[in-house]
Amino acid sequence: MEPVHSNARASNPALLAVDEEAVLWSVPRGELPTALAHRPLLVLMHGYGADERDLTGLLRTITSSDPGVSGPVVASLRAPLPAGPGFAWFPIEDVTRAGSPDPALAAAATAGVMRWLERTQALARTHGPVGLLGFSQGGAMVTHLLRHHPELFACGVVLSGFTVPGLVGGDEALAQIRPPVFYGRGSADPLIPPAAIERTTAFLTAHTRLTSRVYPVGHGIAPAEVDEVIAFLTTHLHA
Repeated sequence: MEPVHSNARASNPALLAVDEEAVLWSVPRGELPTALAHRPLLVLMHGYGADERDLTGLLRTITSSDPGVSGPVVASLRAPLPAGPGFAWFPIEDVTRAGSPDPALAAAATAGVMRWLERTQALARTHGPVGLLGFSQGGAMVTHLLRHHPELFACGVVLSGFTVPGLVGGDEALAQIRPPVFYGRGSADPLIPPAAIERTTAFLTAHTRLTSRVYPVGHGIAPAEVDEVIAFLTTHLHA
């Protein structure tokens, strides 16, 4: 993980927009109004330096896990900031603090996802429940979206992710609603500092209905983890 220097901090944006044309969908765009009206939506958010194609394998597994069941519509987003060969949800200027991003920039990225979600849901007169799934920085986005808008999401999946430090206005409501959250991580993750893992575990335990798993991998997704994520989504994200 190489640090990226961005002018995002200097400009202090209130919103970091999601590129709607870059979204990778599991259904043709022309079918979205009907699909979104009758099926749940699962939003995927990749990690630092990756792009919307990074979780394609997971997307295919989720949408094909049970051909006899109409599963979620899946949207894989591209993060708003350039970072190396890919993109980032917020910049990393100090690798040792990769698990403690600037709260203002995390909030701006969250606002960008929410604007995209509002426009997406406007495609249908009614819409189904929404679930969130993210890896690494994308996992941090899952927790931050839940904290800002706890009433809007059916469940969250955090893979090798973390929480952003500090308080958020929706934290108290989140603790009352307690949506189901799956938190999976590697036992030998070299990138997410132990302090960030401890902070995340404590927060999710206190504010959500937490399913926590640790796998014998580094900063990655274990095969067994994918199976558990599929089972979790089947239970908690349905029309």
